[in-house]
Amino acid sequence: MEEYKIAYEKWQHEVKKNLSRRPERKDEFTTGSQLEVKRAYFPNNFDSAYIDKLGFPGQYPYTRGIRHTMYRGQLWTMRQYAGFGSAKETNSRFRYLLEQGQTGLSVAFDLPTQIGYDSDDPMSLGEVGKVGVAIDSLEDMELLFDQISLKDVSTSMTINAPAAVLLAMYIAVAEKQGVQASQVRGTIQNDILKEYIARGTYIFPPKPSMRLITDIFAYCADNAPSFNTISISGYHIREAGSTAVQELAFTMANAIAYVEAALAAGLDIDDFAPRLAFFFNGHNDFFEETAKFRAARRMWAKLMRERFGAKKQKSEQMRFHTQVAGSTLTAQQPENNVIRVALQAMAAVLGGTQSLHTNSKDEALSLPTEESARIALRTQQILAHETGIANTIDPLGGSYYVEALTDQLEEEAFRYIDHIEKLGGAVSAVEKQYMQREIHRAAYDAQKRLEKEEDIVVGVNKFQSGEEQAPDVMTVDETFVENQLNRLKELRKERDNERVRLSLQQLKDTASGEGNLMYDILEAVKAYATVGEICHTLRGVFGEYSV
Repeated sequence: MEEYKIAYEKWQHEVKKNLSRRPERKDEFTTGSQLEVKRAYFPNNFDSAYIDKLGFPGQYPYTRGIRHTMYRGQLWTMRQYAGFGSAKETNSRFRYLLEQGQTGLSVAFDLPTQIGYDSDDPMSLGEVGKVGVAIDSLEDMELLFDQISLKDVSTSMTINAPAAVLLAMYIAVAEKQGVQASQVRGTIQNDILKEYIARGTYIFPPKPSMRLITDIFAYCADNAPSFNTISISGYHIREAGSTAVQELAFTMANAIAYVEAALAAGLDIDDFAPRLAFFFNGHNDFFEETAKFRAARRMWAKLMRERFGAKKQKSEQMRFHTQVAGSTLTAQQPENNVIRVALQAMAAVLGGTQSLHTNSKDEALSLPTEESARIALRTQQILAHETGIANTIDPLGGSYYVEALTDQLEEEAFRYIDHIEKLGGAVSAVEKQYMQREIHRAAYDAQKRLEKEEDIVVGVNKFQSGEEQAPDVMTVDETFVENQLNRLKELRKERDNERVRLSLQQLKDTASGEGNLMYDILEAVKAYATVGEICHTLRGVFGEYSV
């Protein structure tokens, strides 16, 4: 027992040291009855089995959190995923959310941008600016971040196949603001395997896609060390219908594939692993979700230390963003979605997320209105400042139920991973449609339970309220599309087209041979080559993926 008391004293020392460096929050908290709230709670007499298994917050295996202080030192980043219409319209929403207290930006791109087409491409017809913001060139990116200092804000970008292009644009905008690449902070999703599994916005086949990803790893390790080079996503796997266990397992299997690809490309594990990030779904089963986040941290720490031999603590520490489950939002009785979102967000906070997006109540019907986006943000602020759940570390740690669920989720997820390994790893499992079939089966089973009323969704298959009045929804002025096309036409006239041609030829040559593609993509972006032109150049070398 004595060694655990010594370990506890060391942990307290680290806490004090961290709090002195980042005094964002006070270090003394009480309940409403003025009872002291300790930094964290442990079993009586420091039960050795418990401490050996869970460790202390900020220590391996990080079940209780990756920071010694967790939210006692710094709250999670509050993001609202936003993007619609033109860059100018989305910039207005970004600035509104920042004024309301949002602490990070999260960009939604429209479908043409996500699959590498310009707004004037015939393939883009009817989709420009519909599910996100339309970005065709560096000019649009400049408008998107107008009057927003990229030195002072971190930005998450949900972009995958063309991730290298949008990252290059972000860096180019920063440089125009006088901000060096080494100073930018944020995340690109850049997770192509889950696109093949669950989401569908892929462009290139797996092998060249993995090359683009590892080129980004290498570029950022040298030039943008504070930028997260990938957000390995379980979110979309869950939205496609997976269970919590499958979300954990398939996300980890994909992460293993990315790490192995980077190692094969000659990168050192501790050079790129600290900038790997994750993106999880916050779903309805409250305690299972909290346990899922705790299990994920422990699994990643074990994989990095035991399988890949990482030496740095930061390589072992899983940092993740959570978005509450869009698939659980209902068009029926949309006001109920406010409660769903609050509970899902609370589970994520109790599970120790580093970043959080709360959905708006009307997202099953339309793009969020300003009012519903504000309510979603206020939900996070109420959780942070009114509930007390951020005042102690891992509040549910030690719960018989939560600890048992954490163990079961980890065990079942590793069982899936072992099977995927026998299939040859995640890339091979994707090609064999294994994970896709498992998700389809889980989604089908869930739908049957819903139809049989074995599972209840309030307002959908139980507790309907008859005729409901349609709520006010947001609409986008369609005239922006014509303006977007005209601006793109003018750009192509006014830019240095010879510079564009040479930059695209250099990109093609590098893609056909060896070398890091990020540098050529950055040059093409600075010449105002468009997303479509860059992606079509790569299509000409790599081809396109089709099922």
